[in-house]
Amino acid sequence: MAIPMSRLGGRALHSGDDDETEREYDRLRDLARAEAEKRNSCFERSKRAYADGDGAAAKDLSNQGKAHDRKMDEYNEQAAEFIFRANNAPGRVEPDCIDLHGLYVEEAERILEKRIRADQAAGQTHLRAIVGKGNHSTGHVQKIRPKVEELCRELGLRYREEENAGRILINLQGGEPLGPGDHPSGGAHHGAQQAGYPGAHHGGHQQHGGHHHQQQQQQQQQDEVAEAVGRILPRVLRKLEKHCCIVM
Repeated sequence: MAIPMSRLGGRALHSGDDDETEREYDRLRDLARAEAEKRNSCFERSKRAYADGDGAAAKDLSNQGKAHDRKMDEYNEQAAEFIFRANNAPGRVEPDCIDLHGLYVEEAERILEKRIRADQAAGQTHLRAIVGKGNHSTGHVQKIRPKVEELCRELGLRYREEENAGRILINLQGGEPLGPGDHPSGGAHHGAQQAGYPGAHHGGHQQHGGHHHQQQQQQQQQDEVAEAVGRILPRVLRKLEKHCCIVM
């Protein structure tokens, strides 16, 4: 399966200056791109052969194209695993973080989902995904962050952007998923508050808002009771008055 050739950051290695790691990463990606070009060439020639009525050649070229496609996937997978291990080596990131630099969008989604499920099984409460700020992307458009947010919504997990705009804090304990139109930093604050997230903001304001809402509900109930008493009390008094007159 072809993977979109868009990844996070200008350098695959997020921190440090390791040219050897960069070269090996680039070598694997270049091999994958070369296989993609061969695949495309085979498929194009297969179409022409089929149009010319040479079914045997068309089938052979198609099979060659599929073989190149598999090789492309293998090289991309090797590159993804290689740079992921380098960026997430012990000491490079905090234990509650996952660095997605150097990964294509679909690779980042697949690896992040595995990490989320593993951390949930281990009872972890949160995970910080390093997605970058898009400074090195074409037009400074963040490519991985939208996919991370989409994955969180699909899994029913609340999330929010941290003060460091290149990181997303994910609540692994569930909660109502945010809709596509919801702002991550709005609804997700409440989820973070409930989960006891480190670094959750505006918790006091939310508590105050909840208390005010509770007061409104109590006042509404009191008004309804008063209205009911106002309707019933006159009838009760008339019955008592009538009863008293009879007794007298």
